[in-house]
Amino acid sequence: MPQSLMLLPSKDPARIRLLRIPEDTDPGEAFRSATGIIAAVEEQGGFQQEDIDEALEDRGFQAVAFQLGPELD
Repeated sequence: MPQSLMLLPSKDPARIRLLRIPEDTDPGEAFRSATGIIAAVEEQGGFQQEDIDEALEDRGFQAVAFQLGPELD
């Protein structure tokens, strides 16, 4: 079965994340869930990128290593 992935873009290339979506989660639900998780961490204030990464992992999202390539445009 193909893997479902989600790219979390950022203006800062070091903050870009590629995540494997939990199995049996449709893309729309994954988007809403990730948005809610990120917002909840940000609302707490004083957060680090690792706090967001941890919260996403706790909900079944898995970080995927990737190499950022050159821009297409």
